Amino acid sequence: MIEIFCDGSAIGNPGPGGWGAALLVSKDGNEKHVEEIGGFETHTTNNRMELTATIEALKQVRDALPVTIKTDSQYVINGATKWVFGWEKNGWQTSQKTDVINKDLWQALVVVMRKHKVTWEHVRGHMGVALNERVDVIANGYARKEKVTLYNGSEDAYAEFLRMMPKPRKVASSSSKKGKAYSYVSVVNGDVKTHTTWVECEARVKGKKAKYKKVFSKEEENSLKQEWNS
Repeated sequence: MIEIFCDGSAIGNPGPGGWGAALLVSKDGNEKHVEEIGGFETHTTNNRMELTATIEALKQVRDALPVTIKTDSQYVINGATKWVFGWEKNGWQTSQKTDVINKDLWQALVVVMRKHKVTWEHVRGHMGVALNERVDVIANGYARKEKVTLYNGSEDAYAEFLRMMPKPRKVASSSSKKGKAYSYVSVVNGDVKTHTTWVECEARVKGKKAKYKKVFSKEEENSLKQEWNS
């Protein structure tokens, strides 16, 4: 059995980005082996880095073993378990006949995940789950072009390795839910629209059966539109 923790980060979103993953491999009841991987891209988004982490981790799995992927990205989980089936059937277009955002990575993920029996598990970010915190450190380290020391060895020695690592610095989330809105997104009768102000959004949804949400970046806006158009 293989457990994989994945995370991605982009400074500025979009901006310089990094991804990280930790693979825990257990065979025949023996001690688990831990391998960390990660990488950097000069200009990218959080969602692209989340997808890249998952793809690159699955590429490391060469044996026909069950895989559990643990991530704090609902975007990746929903896409892999729900959205890709409709997109693939529709030629990688949304229900609104627009190209799927990050189509290249979704197509790559479909290829690698179908080579394995994959189970998906959502892990809430920054809630003290050690390996989820660790891959966050790797991803942010690469995004900031810092020197990142990756581990490859036994699970027993891994705990000591983590203990010796410098304490991660606190980094403001690029997806913070406080502050000025980038836009507002609404959907009425299946029709998704964006609004620059709450007044515009409220006028559209008031008294109707609708969904709406305040978003804080272009990427978050695109992801939500993609989800509601799926």
